[in-house]
Amino acid sequence: MYVSELGEQWHAARLKPALAHLDSATAGRSSYAVIGAMTAHLWRETERGSYVAADDRSEEIVRDTRNLGTLIGHTPDEIVFRESARAALRALLTNWRLPVTSTVWVAKNEFGPNLEEFERRGYVVRTMPDADYHGHVDTDALENMLQFEQPDFIHICHIGSMSGVVQPVTKIVELAHNAGVPVVVDMAQSVGHVPTVTGADVVYGTSRKWLTGPRGVGFVAVRRDSLRPVEIDGSDAFIAGRLGLGVAIRELLDIGQQRVFRELAKIGKATRERLHGIASWEVLEPIDEPSAIVTLAPPPGWQFEDVAAARDKLLDLGILVTAADVWRAPLSTETPVLRLSPHLDVQREDLDRLADAVRTMGY
Repeated sequence: MYVSELGEQWHAARLKPALAHLDSATAGRSSYAVIGAMTAHLWRETERGSYVAADDRSEEIVRDTRNLGTLIGHTPDEIVFRESARAALRALLTNWRLPVTSTVWVAKNEFGPNLEEFERRGYVVRTMPDADYHGHVDTDALENMLQFEQPDFIHICHIGSMSGVVQPVTKIVELAHNAGVPVVVDMAQSVGHVPTVTGADVVYGTSRKWLTGPRGVGFVAVRRDSLRPVEIDGSDAFIAGRLGLGVAIRELLDIGQQRVFRELAKIGKATRERLHGIASWEVLEPIDEPSAIVTLAPPPGWQFEDVAAARDKLLDLGILVTAADVWRAPLSTETPVLRLSPHLDVQREDLDRLADAVRTMGY
């Protein structure tokens, strides 16, 4: 039995997996239609030449870009494509005319490689205060901070790579804009997963995770009336991948994005309820956190090698998850975790098998 009401429909649109795929936060499973759109275009490029084939699909590409804009709250002319979310961030920081020594405020769930990009450019990084043990930003404290100091920009991971916590991005954007501070949002783990129309000045993300589009397609969108404008040139994009992403977005819109968001939140809650209190593993998110990323802290004393071995054991049992090391969120944790990220087609028996396996790995 599927956890989600949409599970059977989602499953029918895809190849039956060879294992319990609980790893959408790494890469979601593309549908037959997504794969078909990509391969058909590759054949067209062979038959008609790459640029002619792209011109043949120009109207479709415009429509697909407009659809992406509806998900992220930007107009099509504000969106530029890159090969990944990290490449999109690099393009932004390379083209943004920021002061030589800039200050950026981040949440404690900030993605480690993003911090590396800031450090490489000499930015001063400060963390915003937490409202709770789980790491949600304290917006009251942030509002008070902004009265006395303003960074050059705020960068926020909507959902981090190490936790299913959903940051209050819309409120953060409101407070920042009241203080004249631009906001950049990393949507790599949130687009297609939770609502992502936030009013932020810049957003960027990727196709391959919750949207279940192809790998090799990222995007960045810069609001034209941003508080600190930046222009990013278009690139020689992976057109077949963009067409595949367009199909994935249309599939989401056809189902109804709000419906998908609700179902994924339901799946996250069901997964946490099933795993809560098993052996000496600890579910780190609130049970009702509105995301489908679930992280398990291991028994005391475990190192990353132990968590990786647990991941490998689960894979041997036909269950795909991620062993997430601390580099993913170095500001918030010193403990590696098992990260689970089921999509709409997860079945209750998958969660039961996972729970049984985790029970044998605790003490």
